Amino acid sequence: MGGGAGLSLFLIVLFLCPGAVFAQAGGLPAQADRGEQVMKALSTAYPEWIGEAVYRRGDWAVTVRGEWFYYSQGRLLPEELRSRAAEYDPQPFYNYLPELPPWKEPGPEEAERFASAALRRRENPPKRSLHFYDALWAAHDRDESYSRLKTTLFLGKSVLVHYAILEELALVEGRILREAETDRELRQWIGNISSISAWNWRTIAQTQSRSYHAYGAALDLLPANYRNAQTYWLWTAEHTPQWWTVPYSKRLHPPDKAVKAFEAYGFIWGGKWMFFDTMHFEYRPEILILSKFPIRTW
Repeated sequence: MGGGAGLSLFLIVLFLCPGAVFAQAGGLPAQADRGEQVMKALSTAYPEWIGEAVYRRGDWAVTVRGEWFYYSQGRLLPEELRSRAAEYDPQPFYNYLPELPPWKEPGPEEAERFASAALRRRENPPKRSLHFYDALWAAHDRDESYSRLKTTLFLGKSVLVHYAILEELALVEGRILREAETDRELRQWIGNISSISAWNWRTIAQTQSRSYHAYGAALDLLPANYRNAQTYWLWTAEHTPQWWTVPYSKRLHPPDKAVKAFEAYGFIWGGKWMFFDTMHFEYRPEILILSKFPIRTW
């Protein structure tokens, strides 16, 4: 993956999320405008479940399955929790880059930011309100989440996912398979997939926040052969404490065409996160809409 200026020209956005992304300087708008942009992006991304974004009671808000939620400086809270916003960390609405910037060894200041972010994440795990996304996916507990799942085949592997993303997954698969007919790298990548892990009722490692796997809206494409390459920052940190120094060439990236197929239908890739997870894709069309990606929405 390439394009853009060197990594030194980019800001590291430290959201302490499953992985902050590389974000262009000046990419995030003023806070006063962000509430409107986020809530309108959510409304556009999930029109079957989320109502039109409106300004009410001093904040931007939407209904999710009939219940009002407010921006609350990025926390997405129901009416009864607005007065307790300080108890929660904001949800990660970041500027998702179309391409990874070319790799450049982090300098001392960048290395300090990486180290500080990892330390804060470990000592003060992010706590985000679960209410909005639990309501969105109608999955407030393990049993309710499981009731929303369907089993399907994706690239020849059985996966258990939320019923609402079945069509998107089928479209991603169709695009990948069409391009694989004339792309040897894609065929080799598909052949090296050992299994695909999707639904798993759990929190994100080192956080107090719900994983997108818990909703059946994320997939990990596990390789049969890692070829001594790294895929997940936390596993890498076990033997390389300065995990941020591992260059792209030593990370196991899917082919660019596979990443773009997922992005075209609403999925983001964990390889673009600061806390990298190169085998991970999750359905977050609102992030792509905010970042001006041309994607298909429901």
